Amino acid sequence: QFPGFDDLYCKFCFVYGQDWVPTAGLEEGISQITSKSDVAPTTLVWNFPIDITFKSTNPSGWPQIVVSVYGPDFFGNDVVRGYGAVHVPFTPGRHTRTIAMFVPESTSRLQKFTSWFTGRRPEFTDPRVVAQGEGREVTRVRSQGFVTISFNVVTKDMKKLGYDVSPSDMQNPSLVPVTEGIHKY
Repeated sequence: QFPGFDDLYCKFCFVYGQDWVPTAGLEEGISQITSKSDVAPTTLVWNFPIDITFKSTNPSGWPQIVVSVYGPDFFGNDVVRGYGAVHVPFTPGRHTRTIAMFVPESTSRLQKFTSWFTGRRPEFTDPRVVAQGEGREVTRVRSQGFVTISFNVVTKDMKKLGYDVSPSDMQNPSLVPVTEGIHKY
């Protein structure tokens, strides 16, 4: 959902910790251009499947997907329309996540006018910075749109590693070592 924008495309990449290794699928990619329809004039649909498999023995650095949305400006230049990131859900099953997107802002009116006039708006040189906290506190941003992602998550051998990600109470999923839940009497 990007009110006021049309003909957008999406780039994605994954950010993960040093113990994680992608074993199958693409770590980054780009979608097709989508346009609003008469049926749903406020919704843009990419229907772009992403298939990736990760392997790790440590939950630290759990994978995140970083989404960057681009589209044409008034002059026909492709400019960023939003950045966002979300962690891949850790419980097996189907999950839907809505990512609030944002764009970097110029700090002065002169910079805003110059960037609009030249068609070179502020953007990150590496969109992976969106998934990291370092340096983000000094970045001025503006909210702009939402992206909804549907995940189908499959886990394997998590209990062998001592983690229980399929709790009996799905309202309170946890990612804690199984041994923490065992009390010695």
